[in-house]
Amino acid sequence: MTAGTPASLVVGPVVPPRMAARSAERSAGLGRPAGSRMRPPPLPAVPAPRTSAVVYGMAAVDCHGRVADRAVLAALGWAAGCRLDFQQVQRLLVIRAHSCGVFQVNRQGHLRLPAHVRHCCGVRTGDRVLLAADPEHGVLVVHPPAALDELVAGCHGRLSAGERA
Repeated sequence: MTAGTPASLVVGPVVPPRMAARSAERSAGLGRPAGSRMRPPPLPAVPAPRTSAVVYGMAAVDCHGRVADRAVLAALGWAAGCRLDFQQVQRLLVIRAHSCGVFQVNRQGHLRLPAHVRHCCGVRTGDRVLLAADPEHGVLVVHPPAALDELVAGCHGRLSAGERA
């Protein structure tokens, strides 16, 4: 307090109630035994290391059905001109390199999903799709938004209900 400052204008320190109660316990000798240390909270379990070689990417589908994710295609070794075979399996699109494939990676290194394939899988212009490249098996799986909804619905439902992951 400076000279000439009335005592009513000085603001005292603000201490949250819980901290104030702890310091009162310590000064009164309550709580932990003397000399004991406060233990840190337990650490979360460390997840198991990843063992899969699958490379993931997310890409938007443009108005011509092109999907651009060079890292995913590079993981499979697919370059411009690589011929591809498309199969629809349930709601997913499974793509493999095939010498007699009708479609191919374009000159810019983009994958083009044909219109009839997009319609069968429910993929529209602007949709973001999950690309999962499995180099070990030489396959790329395209997961449309509706398939992703199905994959995560159960997990999100449990988390919304308060279950811990």
